Amino acid sequence: MDYGRKRKLTFITIGLVFLLSGVEYAVILPTIWRFLQMLDAAPYFLGLSLSAFSFTGLLSGPLFGFWSDRTHSTKKIILFANCFEIIGNFMYFIGISKWLLLSSRLVAGVGTGAGSSIFGFLTRITAPEDRSTVFAAVMACRQVGLLIGPAFNIFLRLCDFQLGPFVVNKYTAPGIFMCALWLLLQLVVLLMYWDLKGRNEGSEEEKEEEEERLLVQTNALPESYGTLHDSPVTDQSIANGNCAPASPSFEKIHSNPFKHFSAAREFLREEVVVLLTAQFITLFNQTALETMVTPLTQQYFNFGELENSVMYCVCGVEVIAGFIFVRWLSRKVEERVVLSIGLFLANISCVWCLIFLANPQGGFSWQLTEFIIGVFLQVLGLPFIAVAQVSLFSKVTAEKTQGFSQGIRRSVGGLATILGPLWAGSLTSNLYVMLGVMMGLLVLLTIMMTFSYNRLVDHTTVEHPEE
Repeated sequence: MDYGRKRKLTFITIGLVFLLSGVEYAVILPTIWRFLQMLDAAPYFLGLSLSAFSFTGLLSGPLFGFWSDRTHSTKKIILFANCFEIIGNFMYFIGISKWLLLSSRLVAGVGTGAGSSIFGFLTRITAPEDRSTVFAAVMACRQVGLLIGPAFNIFLRLCDFQLGPFVVNKYTAPGIFMCALWLLLQLVVLLMYWDLKGRNEGSEEEKEEEEERLLVQTNALPESYGTLHDSPVTDQSIANGNCAPASPSFEKIHSNPFKHFSAAREFLREEVVVLLTAQFITLFNQTALETMVTPLTQQYFNFGELENSVMYCVCGVEVIAGFIFVRWLSRKVEERVVLSIGLFLANISCVWCLIFLANPQGGFSWQLTEFIIGVFLQVLGLPFIAVAQVSLFSKVTAEKTQGFSQGIRRSVGGLATILGPLWAGSLTSNLYVMLGVMMGLLVLLTIMMTFSYNRLVDHTTVEHPEE
Protein backbone atom coordinates (compact mmCIF):
# COMPACT_ATOMS: atom_id res chain seq x y z
CA MET A 1 0.00 0.00 0.00
CA ASP A 2 1.36 3.44 -0.93
CA TYR A 3 2.27 6.01 1.71
CA GLY A 4 -0.58 8.39 0.88
CA ARG A 5 -3.22 5.72 1.42
CA LYS A 6 -1.61 4.58 4.67
CA ARG A 7 -1.55 8.17 5.89
CA LYS A 8 -5.22 8.69 5.01
CA LEU A 9 -6.35 5.49 6.76
CA THR A 10 -4.23 6.31 9.80
CA PHE A 11 -5.84 9.75 10.09
CA ILE A 12 -9.30 8.17 9.79
CA THR A 13 -8.44 5.78 12.61
CA ILE A 14 -7.23 8.64 14.82
CA GLY A 15 -10.49 10.45 14.10
CA LEU A 16 -12.42 7.35 15.23
CA VAL A 17 -10.45 7.21 18.49
CA PHE A 18 -11.48 10.77 19.33
CA LEU A 19 -15.01 10.17 18.04
CA LEU A 20 -15.49 7.28 20.47
CA SER A 21 -14.09 9.32 23.36
CA GLY A 22 -16.82 11.88 22.68
CA VAL A 23 -19.51 9.22 22.33
CA GLU A 24 -18.48 7.64 25.64
CA TYR A 25 -18.75 10.95 27.47
CA ALA A 26 -22.18 11.65 25.96
CA VAL A 27 -23.49 8.14 26.65
CA ILE A 28 -22.21 7.66 30.21
CA LEU A 29 -22.77 11.15 31.65
CA PRO A 30 -26.59 11.33 31.36
CA THR A 31 -27.14 8.02 33.19
CA ILE A 32 -24.36 7.73 35.76
CA TRP A 33 -26.08 9.79 38.46
CA ARG A 34 -29.27 7.72 38.37
CA PHE A 35 -27.16 4.55 38.25
CA LEU A 36 -25.31 5.64 41.41
CA GLN A 37 -28.59 6.49 43.12
CA MET A 38 -29.87 3.01 42.31
CA LEU A 39 -26.78 1.65 44.07
CA ASP A 40 -27.47 3.81 47.17
CA ALA A 41 -24.48 6.07 46.57
CA ALA A 42 -24.13 9.40 48.34
CA PRO A 43 -24.27 12.56 46.17
CA TYR A 44 -20.52 13.11 46.44
CA PHE A 45 -19.98 9.84 44.55
CA LEU A 46 -21.01 11.58 41.33
CA GLY A 47 -18.15 14.05 41.67
CA LEU A 48 -15.76 11.26 42.64
CA SER A 49 -16.72 9.15 39.63
CA LEU A 50 -16.38 12.00 37.16
CA SER A 51 -13.10 13.17 38.67
CA ALA A 52 -11.71 9.61 38.76
CA PHE A 53 -11.85 9.41 34.97
CA SER A 54 -9.90 12.66 34.61
CA PHE A 55 -7.47 11.76 37.39
CA THR A 56 -6.15 8.53 35.85
CA GLY A 57 -5.99 10.19 32.44
CA LEU A 58 -3.95 12.95 34.04
CA LEU A 59 -1.43 10.37 35.28
CA SER A 60 -1.32 8.11 32.23
CA GLY A 61 -0.88 10.87 29.62
CA PRO A 62 2.78 11.69 30.36
CA LEU A 63 3.63 8.00 30.77
CA PHE A 64 2.18 7.03 27.40
CA GLY A 65 3.79 10.11 25.85
CA PHE A 66 7.19 9.14 27.26
CA TRP A 67 6.70 5.62 25.89
CA SER A 68 5.87 6.88 22.40
CA ASP A 69 8.84 9.29 22.34
CA ARG A 70 11.23 6.46 23.21
CA THR A 71 9.83 3.94 20.73
CA HIS A 72 8.01 6.02 18.06
CA SER A 73 5.50 3.16 18.06
CA THR A 74 2.11 4.71 18.71
CA LYS A 75 0.05 1.82 17.38
CA LYS A 76 0.77 -0.58 20.23
CA ILE A 77 0.20 2.23 22.75
CA ILE A 78 -3.29 2.85 21.34
CA LEU A 79 -4.05 -0.88 21.42
CA PHE A 80 -2.80 -1.11 25.00
CA ALA A 81 -4.70 2.00 26.12
CA ASN A 82 -7.92 0.79 24.51
CA CYS A 83 -7.74 -2.35 26.68
CA PHE A 84 -8.32 -0.12 29.71
CA GLU A 85 -11.34 1.41 27.98
CA ILE A 86 -12.72 -2.05 27.22
CA ILE A 87 -12.16 -3.38 30.76
CA GLY A 88 -13.40 -0.18 32.41
CA ASN A 89 -16.62 -0.10 30.43
CA PHE A 90 -17.25 -3.79 31.07
CA MET A 91 -16.85 -3.11 34.80
CA TYR A 92 -19.38 -0.30 34.41
CA PHE A 93 -21.74 -2.76 32.70
CA ILE A 94 -21.47 -5.23 35.61
CA GLY A 95 -22.19 -2.36 38.02
CA ILE A 96 -23.07 -4.39 41.13
CA SER A 97 -21.86 -1.73 43.57
CA LYS A 98 -21.00 1.96 43.74
CA TRP A 99 -17.36 1.06 44.35
CA LEU A 100 -17.20 -1.03 41.19
CA LEU A 101 -18.72 1.89 39.28
CA LEU A 102 -16.10 4.25 40.70
CA SER A 103 -13.35 1.75 39.87
CA SER A 104 -14.68 1.38 36.33
CA ARG A 105 -14.18 5.09 35.66
CA LEU A 106 -10.68 4.95 37.15
CA VAL A 107 -9.74 2.10 34.80
CA ALA A 108 -11.37 3.60 31.70
CA GLY A 109 -9.66 6.94 32.36
CA VAL A 110 -6.24 5.35 31.87
CA GLY A 111 -7.14 4.79 28.22
CA THR A 112 -7.46 8.51 27.56
CA GLY A 113 -3.71 8.86 28.09
CA ALA A 114 -3.15 7.62 24.54
CA GLY A 115 -4.22 11.07 23.35
CA SER A 116 -0.81 12.50 24.27
CA SER A 117 0.93 9.85 22.15
CA ILE A 118 -1.40 10.61 19.25
CA PHE A 119 -0.72 14.35 19.40
CA GLY A 120 3.01 13.61 19.54
CA PHE A 121 2.66 11.34 16.51
CA LEU A 122 0.71 13.99 14.58
CA THR A 123 3.37 16.57 15.42
CA ARG A 124 6.12 14.34 14.03
CA ILE A 125 4.39 13.56 10.73
CA THR A 126 2.86 16.96 9.89
CA ALA A 127 4.53 20.11 8.69
CA PRO A 128 4.22 23.08 11.10
CA GLU A 129 2.10 25.04 8.63
CA ASP A 130 -0.43 22.18 8.39
CA ARG A 131 -0.62 21.35 12.08
CA SER A 132 -3.49 23.62 13.08
CA THR A 133 -5.74 22.23 10.36
CA VAL A 134 -4.97 18.64 11.36
CA PHE A 135 -5.51 19.31 15.08
CA ALA A 136 -8.76 21.13 14.34
CA ALA A 137 -10.07 18.13 12.41
CA VAL A 138 -9.12 15.72 15.21
CA MET A 139 -10.75 17.87 17.89
CA ALA A 140 -13.87 18.24 15.76
CA CYS A 141 -14.18 14.44 15.71
CA ARG A 142 -14.60 14.40 19.48
CA GLN A 143 -17.26 17.08 19.23
CA VAL A 144 -19.11 14.99 16.64
CA GLY A 145 -19.02 12.15 19.16
CA LEU A 146 -20.48 14.41 21.83
CA LEU A 147 -23.20 15.40 19.36
CA ILE A 148 -24.24 11.92 18.25
CA GLY A 149 -23.82 10.28 21.66
CA PRO A 150 -27.27 11.29 22.93
CA ALA A 151 -28.80 9.64 19.84
CA PHE A 152 -27.43 6.27 21.01
CA ASN A 153 -29.08 6.80 24.38
CA ILE A 154 -32.47 6.82 22.64
CA PHE A 155 -32.27 3.07 22.03
CA LEU A 156 -30.01 2.21 24.98
CA ARG A 157 -32.64 3.47 27.41
CA LEU A 158 -35.09 0.90 25.94
CA CYS A 159 -32.86 -2.07 26.84
CA ASP A 160 -34.37 -4.50 29.36
CA PHE A 161 -33.13 -8.09 29.08
CA GLN A 162 -30.71 -10.65 30.49
CA LEU A 163 -27.27 -11.38 29.00
CA GLY A 164 -26.24 -14.53 30.81
CA PRO A 165 -25.93 -13.62 34.49
CA PHE A 166 -25.97 -9.88 33.73
CA VAL A 167 -28.91 -7.51 33.56
CA VAL A 168 -28.98 -5.15 30.59
CA ASN A 169 -31.06 -2.06 31.32
CA LYS A 170 -30.88 1.66 30.64
CA TYR A 171 -28.20 2.05 33.31
CA THR A 172 -25.89 -0.84 32.41
CA ALA A 173 -26.40 -0.75 28.61
CA PRO A 174 -24.03 2.22 28.03
CA GLY A 175 -21.19 0.18 29.54
CA ILE A 176 -21.56 -2.89 27.32
CA PHE A 177 -22.28 -0.66 24.30
CA MET A 178 -19.02 1.27 24.73
CA CYS A 179 -17.16 -1.96 25.50
CA ALA A 180 -18.30 -3.32 22.12
CA LEU A 181 -17.34 -0.11 20.29
CA TRP A 182 -13.84 -0.07 21.79
CA LEU A 183 -13.43 -3.74 20.84
CA LEU A 184 -14.36 -2.93 17.24
CA LEU A 185 -11.91 -0.04 17.30
CA GLN A 186 -9.13 -2.46 18.26
CA LEU A 187 -9.75 -4.27 14.99
CA VAL A 188 -9.75 -0.98 13.07
CA VAL A 189 -6.43 0.04 14.65
CA LEU A 190 -4.88 -3.33 13.80
CA LEU A 191 -5.94 -3.10 10.15
CA MET A 192 -5.89 0.62 9.34
CA TYR A 193 -3.23 2.27 11.52
CA TRP A 194 0.45 2.58 10.60
CA ASP A 195 3.32 4.08 12.58
CA LEU A 196 4.30 6.44 9.80
CA LYS A 197 7.80 7.87 9.76
CA GLY A 198 8.20 11.42 10.98
CA ARG A 199 9.43 14.28 8.89
CA ASN A 200 12.96 13.88 10.31
CA GLU A 201 13.03 10.09 10.07
CA GLY A 202 13.53 9.71 6.36
CA SER A 203 16.53 8.84 4.24
CA GLU A 204 20.20 9.03 5.28
CA GLU A 205 20.58 12.17 3.18
CA GLU A 206 17.71 13.80 5.07
CA LYS A 207 19.31 12.82 8.39
CA GLU A 208 22.63 14.33 7.39
CA GLU A 209 20.91 17.56 6.33
CA GLU A 210 19.04 17.66 9.64
CA GLU A 211 22.25 17.18 11.61
CA GLU A 212 24.03 19.94 9.74
CA ARG A 213 21.11 22.25 10.49
CA LEU A 214 21.27 21.35 14.17
CA LEU A 215 25.02 22.03 14.29
CA VAL A 216 24.70 25.40 12.62
CA GLN A 217 21.84 26.54 14.86
CA THR A 218 23.24 25.33 18.19
CA ASN A 219 26.80 26.46 17.34
CA ALA A 220 28.10 23.31 19.01
CA LEU A 221 29.44 19.88 18.09
CA PRO A 222 28.36 16.52 19.53
CA GLU A 223 30.51 15.23 22.37
CA SER A 224 32.25 12.65 20.16
CA TYR A 225 33.87 15.41 18.19
CA GLY A 226 35.84 17.16 20.81
CA THR A 227 35.28 20.06 23.15
CA LEU A 228 32.16 22.14 22.74
CA HIS A 229 32.52 25.75 21.63
CA ASP A 230 36.19 25.29 20.62
CA SER A 231 35.35 27.12 17.47
CA PRO A 232 32.15 28.36 15.89
CA VAL A 233 30.45 26.07 13.39
CA THR A 234 29.60 27.86 10.20
CA ASP A 235 27.99 26.94 6.94
CA GLN A 236 31.40 27.34 5.28
CA SER A 237 33.16 24.95 7.67
CA ILE A 238 30.49 22.33 7.06
CA ALA A 239 30.77 22.83 3.32
CA ASN A 240 34.58 22.32 3.57
CA GLY A 241 34.06 19.05 5.38
CA ASN A 242 35.91 20.21 8.52
CA CYS A 243 33.21 19.25 10.97
CA ALA A 244 30.49 17.40 9.10
CA PRO A 245 29.83 14.32 11.23
CA ALA A 246 28.86 10.99 9.78
CA SER A 247 25.31 9.73 10.00
CA PRO A 248 25.95 7.33 12.97
CA SER A 249 26.34 10.33 15.26
CA PHE A 250 22.89 11.47 14.16
CA GLU A 251 21.55 8.13 15.36
CA LYS A 252 23.42 8.58 18.63
CA ILE A 253 21.85 11.99 19.21
CA HIS A 254 18.36 10.80 18.41
CA SER A 255 18.40 7.26 19.81
CA ASN A 256 17.35 8.49 23.26
CA PRO A 257 15.27 11.67 23.01
CA PHE A 258 15.49 12.18 26.79
CA LYS A 259 19.29 11.91 27.04
CA HIS A 260 19.76 15.66 27.46
CA PHE A 261 16.18 16.44 28.45
CA SER A 262 15.56 18.98 31.20
CA ALA A 263 12.00 19.51 32.41
CA ALA A 264 12.87 22.96 33.76
CA ARG A 265 14.44 24.07 30.48
CA GLU A 266 11.53 22.66 28.48
CA PHE A 267 8.48 23.68 30.52
CA LEU A 268 9.52 26.77 32.48
CA ARG A 269 10.18 28.91 29.43
CA GLU A 270 7.93 31.94 29.20
CA GLU A 271 5.95 30.92 26.13
CA VAL A 272 5.37 27.38 27.41
CA VAL A 273 4.12 28.65 30.77
CA VAL A 274 1.69 30.96 28.97
CA LEU A 275 0.26 28.13 26.87
CA LEU A 276 -0.05 25.76 29.84
CA THR A 277 -1.80 28.54 31.74
CA ALA A 278 -4.16 29.01 28.79
CA GLN A 279 -4.89 25.28 28.81
CA PHE A 280 -5.70 25.30 32.53
CA ILE A 281 -7.75 28.49 32.71
CA THR A 282 -9.89 27.86 29.63
CA LEU A 283 -10.73 24.29 30.69
CA PHE A 284 -11.30 25.35 34.29
CA ASN A 285 -13.75 28.03 33.16
CA GLN A 286 -15.41 25.78 30.59
CA THR A 287 -16.10 22.92 33.03
CA ALA A 288 -17.18 25.36 35.73
CA LEU A 289 -19.74 26.91 33.38
CA GLU A 290 -20.91 23.47 32.24
CA THR A 291 -21.50 22.55 35.88
CA MET A 292 -23.40 25.79 36.47
CA VAL A 293 -25.63 25.58 33.41
CA THR A 294 -27.99 22.76 34.43
CA PRO A 295 -28.90 24.15 37.89
CA LEU A 296 -29.27 27.61 36.36
CA THR A 297 -31.65 26.49 33.62
CA GLN A 298 -33.70 24.53 36.15
CA GLN A 299 -33.92 27.47 38.54
CA TYR A 300 -34.78 30.20 36.07
CA PHE A 301 -36.32 28.43 33.07
CA ASN A 302 -37.56 25.11 34.50
CA PHE A 303 -35.66 23.19 31.82
CA GLY A 304 -35.96 19.40 31.87
CA GLU A 305 -33.92 16.67 30.19
CA LEU A 306 -35.39 17.41 26.75
CA GLU A 307 -34.67 21.15 26.84
CA ASN A 308 -31.12 20.59 28.13
CA SER A 309 -30.50 17.94 25.46
CA VAL A 310 -31.61 20.36 22.74
CA MET A 311 -29.35 23.06 24.21
CA TYR A 312 -26.32 20.75 24.24
CA CYS A 313 -27.11 19.62 20.71
CA VAL A 314 -27.20 23.21 19.44
CA CYS A 315 -23.95 23.97 21.30
CA GLY A 316 -22.36 20.90 19.68
CA VAL A 317 -23.31 22.11 16.23
CA GLU A 318 -21.87 25.55 17.03
CA VAL A 319 -18.58 24.05 18.25
CA ILE A 320 -18.20 21.84 15.16
CA ALA A 321 -18.88 24.85 12.91
CA GLY A 322 -16.30 26.75 14.95
CA PHE A 323 -13.64 24.08 14.40
CA ILE A 324 -14.34 24.10 10.67
CA PHE A 325 -13.94 27.88 10.60
CA VAL A 326 -10.73 27.74 12.68
CA ARG A 327 -9.38 25.06 10.34
CA TRP A 328 -9.83 27.53 7.48
CA LEU A 329 -8.64 30.58 9.42
CA SER A 330 -5.44 28.92 10.65
CA ARG A 331 -4.26 28.70 7.04
CA LYS A 332 -4.57 32.47 6.71
CA VAL A 333 -3.19 33.81 10.01
CA GLU A 334 -0.76 32.79 12.74
CA GLU A 335 -1.88 30.65 15.68
CA ARG A 336 -1.22 33.47 18.15
CA VAL A 337 -3.76 35.59 16.26
CA VAL A 338 -6.31 32.76 16.47
CA LEU A 339 -5.55 32.39 20.19
CA SER A 340 -6.03 36.14 20.70
CA ILE A 341 -9.44 36.00 19.02
CA GLY A 342 -10.50 33.12 21.25
CA LEU A 343 -9.26 34.86 24.38
CA PHE A 344 -11.11 38.06 23.41
CA LEU A 345 -14.35 36.10 22.97
CA ALA A 346 -13.81 34.32 26.30
CA ASN A 347 -13.38 37.67 28.07
CA ILE A 348 -16.50 39.09 26.45
CA SER A 349 -18.45 35.97 27.43
CA CYS A 350 -17.32 36.10 31.06
CA VAL A 351 -18.13 39.81 31.36
CA TRP A 352 -21.57 39.16 29.87
CA CYS A 353 -22.26 36.32 32.31
CA LEU A 354 -21.02 38.40 35.25
CA ILE A 355 -23.33 41.28 34.34
CA PHE A 356 -26.45 39.46 33.14
CA LEU A 357 -26.43 35.92 34.55
CA ALA A 358 -25.15 36.41 38.09
CA ASN A 359 -28.33 38.34 38.89
CA PRO A 360 -30.82 38.03 35.98
CA GLN A 361 -33.21 40.93 35.50
CA GLY A 362 -36.41 41.35 33.50
CA GLY A 363 -39.02 38.86 32.43
CA PHE A 364 -38.69 35.31 31.21
CA SER A 365 -38.02 36.22 27.56
CA TRP A 366 -35.31 38.75 28.44
CA GLN A 367 -33.62 36.38 30.89
CA LEU A 368 -33.66 33.59 28.32
CA THR A 369 -32.14 35.91 25.71
CA GLU A 370 -29.38 36.93 28.13
CA PHE A 371 -28.65 33.28 28.85
CA ILE A 372 -28.57 32.27 25.17
CA ILE A 373 -26.16 35.08 24.28
CA GLY A 374 -23.85 34.17 27.18
CA VAL A 375 -23.74 30.50 26.21
CA PHE A 376 -23.28 31.38 22.53
CA LEU A 377 -20.27 33.59 23.27
CA GLN A 378 -18.72 31.03 25.61
CA VAL A 379 -19.03 28.21 23.08
CA LEU A 380 -17.89 30.44 20.21
CA GLY A 381 -14.46 31.05 21.71
CA LEU A 382 -13.65 27.43 22.55
CA PRO A 383 -12.46 26.20 19.10
CA PHE A 384 -10.16 29.21 18.66
CA ILE A 385 -8.41 28.65 21.99
CA ALA A 386 -8.37 24.84 21.82
CA VAL A 387 -6.78 24.55 18.39
CA ALA A 388 -4.39 27.50 18.69
CA GLN A 389 -2.92 26.54 22.06
CA VAL A 390 -2.32 22.88 21.22
CA SER A 391 -0.80 23.73 17.83
CA LEU A 392 1.41 26.47 19.29
CA PHE A 393 2.43 24.19 22.13
CA SER A 394 3.67 21.61 19.61
CA LYS A 395 5.81 24.32 18.01
CA VAL A 396 7.40 25.82 21.13
CA THR A 397 8.38 22.46 22.64
CA ALA A 398 10.94 20.00 21.32
CA GLU A 399 9.57 17.71 18.63
CA LYS A 400 11.57 14.67 19.72
CA THR A 401 9.89 14.65 23.17
CA GLN A 402 6.51 15.78 21.90
CA GLY A 403 4.53 12.83 23.26
CA PHE A 404 5.69 13.50 26.81
CA SER A 405 5.15 17.26 26.43
CA GLN A 406 1.62 16.71 25.12
CA GLY A 407 1.04 14.42 28.08
CA ILE A 408 2.03 17.21 30.46
CA ARG A 409 -0.25 19.62 28.62
CA ARG A 410 -3.18 17.19 28.82
CA SER A 411 -2.45 16.56 32.50
CA VAL A 412 -2.71 20.28 33.18
CA GLY A 413 -6.05 20.20 31.36
CA GLY A 414 -7.10 17.15 33.38
CA LEU A 415 -6.38 18.99 36.61
CA ALA A 416 -8.55 21.86 35.38
CA THR A 417 -11.46 19.53 34.55
CA ILE A 418 -11.27 18.16 38.10
CA LEU A 419 -11.07 21.52 39.89
CA GLY A 420 -13.53 23.41 37.65
CA PRO A 421 -16.66 21.42 38.58
CA LEU A 422 -15.63 21.35 42.25
CA TRP A 423 -15.33 25.15 42.25
CA ALA A 424 -18.62 25.74 40.45
CA GLY A 425 -20.50 23.07 42.38
CA SER A 426 -19.72 24.75 45.68
CA LEU A 427 -20.75 28.21 44.48
CA THR A 428 -23.87 27.76 42.38
CA SER A 429 -25.72 29.94 44.88
CA ASN A 430 -23.08 32.70 44.73
CA LEU A 431 -22.46 33.35 41.06
CA TYR A 432 -20.75 36.70 41.62
CA VAL A 433 -17.87 35.00 43.44
CA MET A 434 -17.71 32.08 41.02
CA LEU A 435 -17.77 34.22 37.87
CA GLY A 436 -15.59 36.91 39.44
CA VAL A 437 -12.73 34.48 40.02
CA MET A 438 -13.13 33.12 36.49
CA MET A 439 -12.97 36.67 35.15
CA GLY A 440 -9.84 37.33 37.22
CA LEU A 441 -8.16 34.24 35.75
CA LEU A 442 -8.98 35.38 32.21
CA VAL A 443 -7.57 38.85 32.91
CA LEU A 444 -4.38 37.23 34.24
CA LEU A 445 -4.08 35.11 31.10
CA THR A 446 -4.70 38.13 28.88
CA ILE A 447 -1.91 40.08 30.60
CA MET A 448 0.48 37.13 30.34
CA MET A 449 -0.26 36.68 26.66
CA THR A 450 0.12 40.40 25.93
CA PHE A 451 3.63 40.47 27.41
CA SER A 452 4.64 37.17 25.79
CA TYR A 453 2.98 37.71 22.41
CA ASN A 454 6.27 38.06 20.51
CA ARG A 455 7.50 34.73 21.88
CA LEU A 456 4.43 32.79 20.73
CA VAL A 457 5.93 31.82 17.38
CA ASP A 458 7.04 28.63 15.67
CA HIS A 459 10.22 27.31 17.33
CA THR A 460 10.42 24.13 15.25
CA THR A 461 13.06 25.62 12.99
CA VAL A 462 15.32 26.23 15.98
CA GLU A 463 15.96 23.17 18.12
CA HIS A 464 17.04 23.68 21.72
CA PRO A 465 20.78 23.14 22.28
CA GLU A 466 21.83 19.83 23.70
CA GLU A 467 23.44 20.38 27.08
